[in-house]
Amino acid sequence: MLKLALVAVTLIIGLSGCSNLGVQPWEKGQLARADMALDSEKLDLALDDHIYFSKEGSSGGRAFAGGGCGCN
Repeated sequence: MLKLALVAVTLIIGLSGCSNLGVQPWEKGQLARADMALDSEKLDLALDDHIYFSKEGSSGGRAFAGGGCGCN
């Protein structure tokens, strides 16, 4: 009987840990700010684009293709 109660309590505690997933409505204002965007820093975005087309030179892509080493 004690073992069954212990399993039930453990199950209830384990399931209650997943009851608060996601963003609450009052927290969405912070995530909508411009500085929270993934592309808010234009220099970082340009560097990421350069790295992408340097490493993916064999697939065509953007303005020019590099050799894959990122040294162009």
